Amino acid sequence: MRRVILVLMTTTLLNAGFTQSDSTRIFNHFKVLLAENRSYNDLDFLNASADYIHEVFSKYSTTAVYQEFDVNARTYKNVLCSFGPSDAPRIVIGAHYDVCGLQPGADDNASGVIGLLELAYLLQNVDLKYRVDLVAYTLEEPPYFRTEQMGSYVHAKSLNDDEAEVLGMVVLEMIGYFDGSKGSQDYPAGFLRLFYGNKGNFITLVKKFRSGRFARRFNRKFKNKATIRSKTFTGPPALPGIDFSDHLNYWKFGYSALMITDTSFYRNKNYHEPRDTLDTIDIVRMAEVINSAFNTIQRL
Repeated sequence: MRRVILVLMTTTLLNAGFTQSDSTRIFNHFKVLLAENRSYNDLDFLNASADYIHEVFSKYSTTAVYQEFDVNARTYKNVLCSFGPSDAPRIVIGAHYDVCGLQPGADDNASGVIGLLELAYLLQNVDLKYRVDLVAYTLEEPPYFRTEQMGSYVHAKSLNDDEAEVLGMVVLEMIGYFDGSKGSQDYPAGFLRLFYGNKGNFITLVKKFRSGRFARRFNRKFKNKATIRSKTFTGPPALPGIDFSDHLNYWKFGYSALMITDTSFYRNKNYHEPRDTLDTIDIVRMAEVINSAFNTIQRL
């Protein structure tokens, strides 16, 4: 916990009203989310997490709702809220709150969900040109990954069925783990180290070839305004890792989408393990990722 204590001692660097993410608030969100087992098997605990997300969304938005759907005679919940003009073209920012098995899931994916909670706080007083929908998904993890039971598939399909005008989508998938030591960063193909380096000290924006106008614009503006070291990876969907999150379901419906990630198991060897705990999270740099996403949303 030493890293967490040091982070909390430096919160004054991040406390600037509604304009920046707050490390103390991030820490408190982690403490709540990590207290529950967010596996699909433990529906009561999973729903407790959904209720907490709904409670936080409701503090900052009047539009917080559940999107319920049934899988194997059990009811699961996405949690949504929105900001900006209700009838404007929308941007979807999403993250999954479930975990894979009996593990805390601090990075995977409490970090992404807390990104949503912080964005809700930051967006509450912003005059937006577009509508911004924040969506916390359930059932991203196995055994439902790549199935139509994924919460993100349910949500993307609902947008398509409603003929909603969607500018694009961004998924926050593991945004809290950083390691500046040599050899800490792996890749799906070894030669990529020549271009991206072997230190896991950056955040990555991942998109596919011909990803669409929104993904290109978001990527460009994020990198121009980022307060954290960032890199872009663009490749074919068949390359391992490109579609390893909820954005894949928006691609299925033709929406422009990308992923913000610390590269998951290519860096964080705690992935899907009991040691994916709070003391492995770099809260300061995670806050910088959230700030950079917020700044980008404002400038689109």
